[in-house]
Amino acid sequence: MTKKLKTSVAEMVKHAKSRITEVTASEALSFYQNEDVVIVDIRDVRERQKLGFIPGSFHAPRGMLEFWVDPQSPYFKEIFAEDKRFVLHCASGWRSALSAETLLDMGFEAAHISDGFSGWLAAEGPLEMPAPRPPKD
Repeated sequence: MTKKLKTSVAEMVKHAKSRITEVTASEALSFYQNEDVVIVDIRDVRERQKLGFIPGSFHAPRGMLEFWVDPQSPYFKEIFAEDKRFVLHCASGWRSALSAETLLDMGFEAAHISDGFSGWLAAEGPLEMPAPRPPKD
């Protein structure tokens, strides 16, 4: 038996998108190399290893994002104190929409790439692959 939820993920994403700033991957291509912009990849590390990543992007796994952004957190990352434009992305734009809304609720302004990494690839954005892992002994 499937439980009936009070709110679906699709509804949560729709609500988030009504509150946050969205850019398409094609739009992000025009500014991703700007030194005043930080592209933040919130995908799981395995997604980055398997599919690659946007060159110059900063990896902040979704599960740690709020902790890394909060200056009061012991996990705070200095990059989030910089006076930059932050643009989040995930694979297809759902996780990054929810994350951007959460950061907005915290008082931290961040946009997101509405069509995610898949949109980036479809727009023929540059791709970087991680260095191969050394073999285990």
